[in-house]
Amino acid sequence: MQLSYRLKVVADMVSKGNRVADIGCDHAYVSIYLVENKIASRVIALDVNKGPLKKARENIVHYGLEELIETRLSDGAKQIQPDEVDTLLIAGMGGALMVKILTDSKKVVDSCQELILQPQSEIFLVRRLLEGIGFQIVDEDMLIDENKYYTVIKARKASGLSQDAYEKEIHYRFGKVLLEKRNLILKQFLQEGLKVDNELIKELNNSDSLKAKERIDEIIKDIEYIKEGLEYYEM
Repeated sequence: MQLSYRLKVVADMVSKGNRVADIGCDHAYVSIYLVENKIASRVIALDVNKGPLKKARENIVHYGLEELIETRLSDGAKQIQPDEVDTLLIAGMGGALMVKILTDSKKVVDSCQELILQPQSEIFLVRRLLEGIGFQIVDEDMLIDENKYYTVIKARKASGLSQDAYEKEIHYRFGKVLLEKRNLILKQFLQEGLKVDNELIKELNNSDSLKAKERIDEIIKDIEYIKEGLEYYEM
């Protein structure tokens, strides 16, 4: 099974031998990859839509993996039982939706050892939730695939680990692990963001409206966070 670069990075974050719930599996490409490459021992592929799930089943049968990959029609993780899987994998959804899925299935999440998450937006919401529910981010990666930036998060139960609090806002915004690793893709992302923000301020300075001034204040604050993040690359 050939995956996009984004999905390969997501799948390769899973701890070897774990039982995995692939939430929002679409056509089950990740599920198949996990089993084919002996990363996951078993996979439950779940999707809220019947069409993609039907295609997922067809793909699983095509690869002869029916005994190792089960499909379920499910809204998020609602059709997973506590202790049924070790890893919840959710990729390609907005951060707010991801937070809802994890919050709606608290017992299942609490029974898992590991969360592999690739939020498309509002990543700070996901990082805040993880800290609040007792999961520690142990690894993050940032990549570019088809000219888009993506962040992948690996979190484990904080029990037995020193839960490292995110004492700065930039840790939620940009990822403490990414900053401490001095991830070069994140650096590029921050530098581009700084350039865009400065250009926006130039444009907005031509307007005297109250709305424009409020927007400038927001952008200035964003620039402050970006510059604080870039300081990690000067250490």
